[in-house]
Amino acid sequence: MGKFTVISAKIPDEMYKELALRIPEGERSIFIREAILEKLEKTPRPDKILGLEKKVTQLENEVNKIKDYLAKLEILTHEGGKVNPHAFCIDDVDNKIVDYLLDHRGATTTELAEFLGTNRWFVLNRLRKIERSSKKQLGKSIIFYYSGERTGKRKAWWINEELAET
Repeated sequence: MGKFTVISAKIPDEMYKELALRIPEGERSIFIREAILEKLEKTPRPDKILGLEKKVTQLENEVNKIKDYLAKLEILTHEGGKVNPHAFCIDDVDNKIVDYLLDHRGATTTELAEFLGTNRWFVLNRLRKIERSSKKQLGKSIIFYYSGERTGKRKAWWINEELAET
């Protein structure tokens, strides 16, 4: 232990009477010293508390960043496997393509090109980009190409209705 320092403490009379009754006169100092040591061992040091607070704050910030990224990807907020198909759009042209596909439940590249006033190769490249990015993020494509006939259209692009929220 080393060098001792004398301290004084005021305690209620009932507590002193109980101490005098239970602990013999020569052992009271040792008893009080051990009680204080026990209590100090249970009480964390302020520098450890400060360090833990900093770590908790840092972890909260990192978790919030992860939540933000997931929300931007709409992985965190979608319900029951449904995703907003506009999440994979880069610009206004992509949004118009997805809107058209949602409204008409599918379209050929020629129909989309006429609607946008551009050529069908441009539309095809945009559709493939949306398809790739959705497959990369979700594991499945939010849009897909089907060359057979479906609801009166042949060689058309379709929204994957099991993934898309409408």
